[in-house]
Amino acid sequence: MQELALSISVGIFADSFVRWRDEARGLLARRIPPWQVQWSAHACGGTLFDGEAFADGSKHILAQRVPRRLLQMLETAACFRADDRWAFLYRILWRWQNGDRTVLSVADEDGKRLHGMVKAVEREAHHMHAFLRFRERAPELGAPRFVAWFEPAHDVLDDAALHFARRMGDTSWLIATPQATVAWDGHRLVQGPPSATGPLQADDEGERLWLTYYRSIFNPARANARAMEMHMPVRFWKNMPESKLIPGLISDAAAGGRCVGQVSAVAARRGSNVHVSADAAQPERPDLSKLDKCRRCDLWRDATQAVPGEGPRKARVMLVGEQPGDQEDIAGKPFVGPAGHLLDRALEAAGLDRNEVYVTNAVKHFKWEPRGKRRMHKTPAQREIDACMLWLDEEMAQIKPEVVVALGSTALKSLMKTSKVSLTKMLGEPITIDDRHIIATYHPSYVLRVPGDEAKSAAFDSMVQAFKRAKTYA
Repeated sequence: MQELALSISVGIFADSFVRWRDEARGLLARRIPPWQVQWSAHACGGTLFDGEAFADGSKHILAQRVPRRLLQMLETAACFRADDRWAFLYRILWRWQNGDRTVLSVADEDGKRLHGMVKAVEREAHHMHAFLRFRERAPELGAPRFVAWFEPAHDVLDDAALHFARRMGDTSWLIATPQATVAWDGHRLVQGPPSATGPLQADDEGERLWLTYYRSIFNPARANARAMEMHMPVRFWKNMPESKLIPGLISDAAAGGRCVGQVSAVAARRGSNVHVSADAAQPERPDLSKLDKCRRCDLWRDATQAVPGEGPRKARVMLVGEQPGDQEDIAGKPFVGPAGHLLDRALEAAGLDRNEVYVTNAVKHFKWEPRGKRRMHKTPAQREIDACMLWLDEEMAQIKPEVVVALGSTALKSLMKTSKVSLTKMLGEPITIDDRHIIATYHPSYVLRVPGDEAKSAAFDSMVQAFKRAKTYA
């Protein structure tokens, strides 16, 4: 409810968008620009259209037809609480009527503000529809049957009243706000003054049922306080009955409820017995190996699967790499990507058949970091190498190779069971441990990424020579 006045010693009263629209029509008809109009919340006596100023009826004439879209935006923005809202809306209308179409663009200063006001009002209307809670009054108290209290940030009570009138049919209700009240008797809406008592109280049996339901459907495993506050702003909580449950539910979830979820409630439910054989209950799947179940380090969390070794069970030569790469992680097989193709070339040049050697990795899960849309290799830490030594030792015990070729530094550290070892000092020089020859050489991926053709060729030749030496020891 605002009273508006002009700086030309006459006043304009506008208590609604309809009244403002009528007054704005008169101003436009007389070609009075917005900078000559001062809108005020104080009455100055009379209106611009009193007397004979518009005796010809030009008060209701617009120079140009206002499009429906602009009129709807102005009507919505009129609900935005701001001291200068009527003056601002008239400035928008004036610019449009004078051919300035940029006024509706978000690139324009006024246009950006108008769009922001519309968005804020629409969001507040949605909040009122979603977060207003009715409480049922005792039948002996008579109408209204349901009452609600809400504290909107903008003037969206009229919109909400129409919404709930459509939703609740002929059921009577009353909505109170700090600015006004509106009641529905089942047939018509009646507006009233602000509530003098604040939030309305009612002993509502339905509310107790709602709280029981809300508590039962709350899933601690999916509790996310930040997301909850984003979708249900905290300023509405004080007038929502379920809000008194939320802090405790979130606290319980953080304290361990998230781990067990609704297990106890689900386990207590009874149901019909379904008679089906164990064979038909689940599709056939290969049993998980112990390696698939390995949780000795955290690499399994981001890997697709564990990648075991591959080759003859009694191979005389074993090749040990660092870890699976992106393609190996997906395929579940070692050395099938670019490094694997280069390894095949080196083995062929050394006179070794890939099908006659056992190929594996020191670390069985792919360690990577995101880079754009790609998964990029990341060198395993020593603790991750140590965690996987169990699986490499098991492979060594089963295969019993006579020669083991360490492809790169990580493989060499795992085979030597120490981090204090230098690949460059051991290149091509075999050592004997437990009656088994160990030969160190470059990893195929190093050959692929080392800069310069000469360096690539030298690294590749070093790999070939290491494989040839392994062949002589096998």
